[in-house]
Amino acid sequence: MSELLPGQRAIEENRLESFDNRSPDRDYTVQFTIPEFTCVCPQTGFPDFATINVRYVPGPRCVELKSLKLYINGFRDQGMFHEAAVNRILDDLVALLDPRYLEVVGDFNVRGNIKTVVTAVHRAEGWAGEPDPWWEPNLDR
Repeated sequence: MSELLPGQRAIEENRLESFDNRSPDRDYTVQFTIPEFTCVCPQTGFPDFATINVRYVPGPRCVELKSLKLYINGFRDQGMFHEAAVNRILDDLVALLDPRYLEVVGDFNVRGNIKTVVTAVHRAEGWAGEPDPWWEPNLDR
């Protein structure tokens, strides 16, 4: 077996990280798009591709983006259904951040003539606010 390349090692050792929210008394929305998500169909072994959109209203912590990138890349060789992937991302981010609100949308590429979009949402108990509306990301920048 060959030695792992630096990027492969970083992905293999990935760990989601956070930092303290510097404006914890203010509701504000953080949104990001992850256009190169991949995982593997657990029944066929064929790759699945998606754009993952995340928006959240932080509580005490915010996600560190380099750790998120490595975490997302760690799905590349994992066999899981679309629904499981989106819900796992939501669960892991909620456990890390304790946000007021967090939404994950997996917009999966067409496979077998079927387009799949999976949305999972967390809302903290007692939080009555609303996140800002989704923005239209410009991926050409």
